[in-house]
Amino acid sequence: MKKNIKEILYKFKLYIKRLLFPLWLFPIKLVTYSTYYFLKLVWKIVSWPFRKWSNLGKTILWLFILTYFIFSLLVIFDYLSREYGNFDKIFCGAGVKDKLRSSVVRIIGGYGEGSGFFISPTEVVTNFHVISDEPSPKVVFPDGHFETPEKIVGEKNMDIAVLTLKNSYPDMVYELPTGFSLVSNEPLLSAGYPLGSDVTGDVTIVKGNFIDFRRSRKDVIGYLQTNISLVKGMSGGPLVDQCGAIVGINTQSLAGISFFITASDVKENLVNLTDQEISKIEVDPSKSPEEAVYAFYTYLKARQMEKGYNLLSSKYLEKTNSTEWTNRFTDILDVDVISTEKYEDSIDTVFVKFGTTNWVDGEAEYHYYEGTWETVVEEGIYKMNKSKIIEIEDPDYGWFYE
Repeated sequence: MKKNIKEILYKFKLYIKRLLFPLWLFPIKLVTYSTYYFLKLVWKIVSWPFRKWSNLGKTILWLFILTYFIFSLLVIFDYLSREYGNFDKIFCGAGVKDKLRSSVVRIIGGYGEGSGFFISPTEVVTNFHVISDEPSPKVVFPDGHFETPEKIVGEKNMDIAVLTLKNSYPDMVYELPTGFSLVSNEPLLSAGYPLGSDVTGDVTIVKGNFIDFRRSRKDVIGYLQTNISLVKGMSGGPLVDQCGAIVGINTQSLAGISFFITASDVKENLVNLTDQEISKIEVDPSKSPEEAVYAFYTYLKARQMEKGYNLLSSKYLEKTNSTEWTNRFTDILDVDVISTEKYEDSIDTVFVKFGTTNWVDGEAEYHYYEGTWETVVEEGIYKMNKSKIIEIEDPDYGWFYE
């Protein structure tokens, strides 16, 4: 054994010596030797199957296995391309659903509800129709707390609205793209809160496929068509690809086919959004007792607690303070003033009916009240002096229209 090893090493040294020396022939030898051994290897491979019948049988078997393996890979690649769109999206799906569950928010208003998501640390985008006619929608977070936007801008025809919050949430931000690259039948995920606050629980994530891109010449935004079935309450939520990148915004659905505003068009048109079409809070507590009571509950609705507190009379303030009074209404999402009218023949007392939507343990609760507020003029405006308000349990249909 040792003799054989020595012989092999000796022959190897001779081969290296013949290859390297003389040095000026080394480049030529390197090319010719490489060509020689390559052709020799090719000849052995080509001639091997024809040396005997058993070799030919083995060759046919291995060619069949190799062909089967190649076609299997092609089928797998075709499936992956249809399932994930592009190959670079195959291994990037980890954590996408978790991010959606922790980042998509509810948008709750007086008559409209939907979903939304952050496009900057303080800005939430949603559909305009979600906050239409609502001057003070609420943004409800996955952990249950909610905030009232400080500013709202939007555009009705584009069906886009952006709500600006006081606090910052950088970990919840989705970056809007400058374009999109989707292939036919590429899987997509849509997230939102179906049926709004009537259904409790986490955000719903629905999977579907991209069908086509639609744009009218008269529209400034385009739409992504998918086979995802959206339901009421999911409007304004995000549409993401398998990697979690935003590609669209939920907007409308019909017979199992849904359309999504292209996220790149949203980004391009953010500078065109204004507050001209946004409902405003317009009240005048100096006008009449009825208007003052309406203003009081409107401020509660808008979470403008300081303004509401300033409508309390000096006598009323003797038994409370700003902090205690504000804490009474921490769970109120919305206040709907049904009616305010002069109470009997009184000149300073108002009969009021109103309802509240309270957010308790992740679920909306509805309460209805009626009663009177006695007002008093202080500092040139009517202020709330004394109340007799009672809760109405399960009011019938006629109560709202009496």
